[in-house]
Amino acid sequence: MASRVAEPRALAAHLPGSLDMNTAPSLAMPTAIAATDPAKTAAAPRIRLSSHGFSIDHPDPELGEQLMANALGATDRDAMGGILRQLVRASVSDGSPDEVTLSFMISMMKSIRPRDSIEAMLVAQMVSVHVMAMRCAHHLASADDLAQHDSAARALGRLARTFPAQIDALSRYRSHGEPAITVQNVKVEDGGNAIVGNVTQHASVIVSDKNLASAARKAPKASGAKRGQASADAKRDAQP
Repeated sequence: MASRVAEPRALAAHLPGSLDMNTAPSLAMPTAIAATDPAKTAAAPRIRLSSHGFSIDHPDPELGEQLMANALGATDRDAMGGILRQLVRASVSDGSPDEVTLSFMISMMKSIRPRDSIEAMLVAQMVSVHVMAMRCAHHLASADDLAQHDSAARALGRLARTFPAQIDALSRYRSHGEPAITVQNVKVEDGGNAIVGNVTQHASVIVSDKNLASAARKAPKASGAKRGQASADAKRDAQP
């Protein structure tokens, strides 16, 4: 028996806005979702679309909900249902949600492994932006005139720039916002030691260059050689 997640009023309508986003989850089961037994971990179940709404297609409704929640990074039923509704809307093509696209989006979210609610929302945006970018790429390839070509090209360009920005945002969030600091110019005084090689850390990082360190070691020798040459020249000039 499939687990019912939502009951939109007009799923097959021409506009995705006709989906009822205010449908409350079933009160027959607790809102919180318990952790899944690692032994039961499996691929995220598929979403079944119908004229009455959409549901999680899994023989065990409770396990199906848990697997879907794990895939989306959701901590409870409300979060899971909300993200699923948003993904269904984002999958709409030619006026109707597309099961294949929706399954792809859920699979991509599962592979990125959002770890909390912030990551779940950001990753949902990322997969949606990717889907929209690919649609714009299709429109660009099949454009019949210059106006369609330019419109699709502009939209694709904006989406293509947004996606790496989202990746960077996710990376920064996962690293707790600590930017990597790089210092490439290193000055070594007499008696000092330089770090030879590349070193990268978060906060207070020194990156030295092998050539700079090598030049610093050779500098005293070069100065001594010049002084010795100057002394020899002075003696030669003093001879009659």
